[in-house]
Amino acid sequence: MWAAAGVVILGFLIALEMAARHYGVQGPITTQVRELVVAPKSGALLYAGLALMMVVLTRRERFLALGTAIGIDVVFLLVRWAAGIKVTEGHHFGNGAWWVLLGCGVVALTRRTGAERVLLLKGVGLGLLLVAGRKAGDTWLHITSKAHPTVLDPYVATADHALGNPSWLAGRIVTATGVVGYNVLDFVYGQLAVAAVLVALYQLRNVAAERRFPRHYLVRTFLVIGLLGPGIYMIFPVVGPIYAYGTGTEHWDDISLWWSDAPRTEHWALANLWPDIPPPLDPPQSMPFDGITPRNCMPSLHTAWAVAIFIHTRKGPRALRFAGTFWLIATLTATLGFGYHYGVDLVAGVVFTLTIEAALRALERGWDRSGALLVAYGTTVFALLLVSYRYLPVEMARHPWVAGPLVILAMVSVIYGYLRTVNRWEPKSVPAPRAEPQPEMV
Repeated sequence: MWAAAGVVILGFLIALEMAARHYGVQGPITTQVRELVVAPKSGALLYAGLALMMVVLTRRERFLALGTAIGIDVVFLLVRWAAGIKVTEGHHFGNGAWWVLLGCGVVALTRRTGAERVLLLKGVGLGLLLVAGRKAGDTWLHITSKAHPTVLDPYVATADHALGNPSWLAGRIVTATGVVGYNVLDFVYGQLAVAAVLVALYQLRNVAAERRFPRHYLVRTFLVIGLLGPGIYMIFPVVGPIYAYGTGTEHWDDISLWWSDAPRTEHWALANLWPDIPPPLDPPQSMPFDGITPRNCMPSLHTAWAVAIFIHTRKGPRALRFAGTFWLIATLTATLGFGYHYGVDLVAGVVFTLTIEAALRALERGWDRSGALLVAYGTTVFALLLVSYRYLPVEMARHPWVAGPLVILAMVSVIYGYLRTVNRWEPKSVPAPRAEPQPEMV
């Protein structure tokens, strides 16, 4: 299964590389090869991949791998300093982690045999999947902006009236919290991948001792979400309220000073309405947009990943459960409050995640009728949501007291079905038999 998965992923990356070159952008393979030498875009991502790989190593091997990675990074730093090379984009560190991760793959093929080789290759593959998934996602985002000159934001914004325009409400709340609220939410939103790696490291903490991986863990769900989500972007291109409807508040101009990547697409927006004035209920139609901004709004993958983290922290210690709950709430607030998503995006993201999680759990335990029905139901609800947003937005906006509860009810029904089915799959704990009193000699 691991070999087949590797072949499929390699084929996918090659196809994505070819598509990226067609649109004049760098593909995931080119980017990863370049980062062996040039400053990586995200050094933290490469070290996160190294950390996932190290779950299969002994304690001594972990210190050796980490020390080697840091040493290589120091050498790269000194060479750049001596050559007068300034790092204007990316991080000063990360090359060492990338070299060690690939080096461990070479060691597995040349120095290990049998089960030890397989285990180390699985660890290396896990780290490579994390890095490749991120690079593939970045490439997908570039392709969406090139492949779709128009976006469907007016349809989604109109449908969002059924939920009371939550992005507009959350945007005003975030601007009212000022610097503190913004910085907290910005940190949570930007470090979602780090939170996922920490949860995954907890789930994989016993791999080195047991010499095997658990049958289901967070990384699998994370990668599948990242693989399938951009495909939906291509079907339903949306950029988000802050891009499609501009920024209409003076307070947000101040926040833009703290935010180095603040959007500057007002001339493409329909009007500067967000977050002060909800969009009008005019008949929607697709609108042209620039060839740079990613069409990465429907569904909200940040919501999907945060829900996955929340699900996989439910069986952890109290601190981990608290962190998973906090990360979910803060991520939902940030996605709406920063104007990146509409409320209906979040609903779609929740249904999307639960369907994928149900499919992976059913695959892990063996498909049965309950698993197949749950996946089919989640897929149907997700498809109906997208169809409604596209073809029934005006009706949804005109009848919010009907459409809004129906949208929420559809999401809740998937949540209920997931909990009911998965709880039935969980092994039932059998109480230990009580010892019968034994007669004693008097």
